[in-house]
Amino acid sequence: MATQKSVDDYRGVWILAEHREGALRRVTFELLGKGRELADALGVELVAVLLGQTVAGLGQELIGYGADIVLLAEHPELEHYRTDTYARVIVEQAVQRKPEVLLIGATYLGRDLAPRIAKRLDTGLTADCTQLSIDAEKRLLVQTRPAFGGNIMATIVTPDHRPQMATVRPHVMKAPDRDADRKGEIIQIPVHLDDKDMRVKVLKVVKEAKESVNLEEADVIVAGGKGVGTAERFGVLEELAKELGGELGASRDVVDAGWIPSTHQVGQTGKTVSPKLYVACGISGAVQHMAGMRSSEVIVAINKDPAAPILQIADCAIVGDLHEVVPILTKKLRKHKSHP
Repeated sequence: MATQKSVDDYRGVWILAEHREGALRRVTFELLGKGRELADALGVELVAVLLGQTVAGLGQELIGYGADIVLLAEHPELEHYRTDTYARVIVEQAVQRKPEVLLIGATYLGRDLAPRIAKRLDTGLTADCTQLSIDAEKRLLVQTRPAFGGNIMATIVTPDHRPQMATVRPHVMKAPDRDADRKGEIIQIPVHLDDKDMRVKVLKVVKEAKESVNLEEADVIVAGGKGVGTAERFGVLEELAKELGGELGASRDVVDAGWIPSTHQVGQTGKTVSPKLYVACGISGAVQHMAGMRSSEVIVAINKDPAAPILQIADCAIVGDLHEVVPILTKKLRKHKSHP
């Protein structure tokens, strides 16, 4: 167990910079925005940890969005994400440099990586945070996340261990504006990997012919439940999602019925999303589903049952048959696009 003396030795706020195909992911900018706020409250530097191969060009971009220092690790074995290689590099640097806060996006990568890092550093981890702040007097990261199906908000602190670690739900933190003139330091860090870090080898990367579903970063989601009726009748929702430039989502019972792939599932056992617009069609609103989407900016719910729970949390509640309402909405959108 860490002693109070060792806790006092830790300084700095770190964020993990996620990227894909040479571009930083949206969650990285959100982490930089919140990380900058936390670092300023603590009076410390904001550090972005950047791992990969031939990614040095992203370093200055991270500085422009708020990082004071970029720890850059480039190595052929870091080109593609693997739990063991990423964890080894980050843990080695954390042990050496002692950050007091480490934030990682609650993405597929982050949810896999963060628990491994926390275990190896013998520290706590608060998953899927929606709010973060600083108790300046005690230098504690105040971590808030939904609990019990979203019915309460739990506030968690880690007083005795460092770093204080959290994964942060995408879409809930504000991304900052870029300052192209901002100055910072890029530090090339050594990469030490051995055979035990190579238990998994990437032999080949095969891209899907169809673009994969990316609900966690979607600005608009049109989701369907059992009220849609059949798998074939999801077509009306797909048309609306297309007109809105969004993704198609689904409740668990629809996925369990085999109407739509599990990659579309929203909820406690699916994906947690926070789009600007969430259109729920034929979804009654089980606690598990609402836990995964209730932080959406605007919720529109369409349901024949006026007592459906989801209507109670909707910003716009429409009581009606979705197969009558949705086509009207789609038609109106098309008309508006052609005659703005």
